[in-house]
Amino acid sequence: MIAHLTVELRIEHAQSLKDKRQVVRSLKDRLRAHFNVATAEMDSSNLWNRATIGIVSVSDSRDYLEGLMKTVERAAMRIANNAGAEVVDSFLEFL
Repeated sequence: MIAHLTVELRIEHAQSLKDKRQVVRSLKDRLRAHFNVATAEMDSSNLWNRATIGIVSVSDSRDYLEGLMKTVERAAMRIANNAGAEVVDSFLEFL
């Protein structure tokens, strides 16, 4: 079973691509360090104030993945808020 969580961010204070990348890199690194997940920036656009992050984990238990991804989503919201960003949307799918 594969769980794929997509998190869309709005980074209001970003004035350059460098500002955006700093927030995105911080979020990805912290999620990887605290959870057993893979992360990547998706839809890398040239918009400085928007970002989409993909978070993936694999397990044989759907219940485990569901709990893990809920925890990851809450952590992503907290980390994003601390970095000056806002999670505007997120959705979870299982493959």
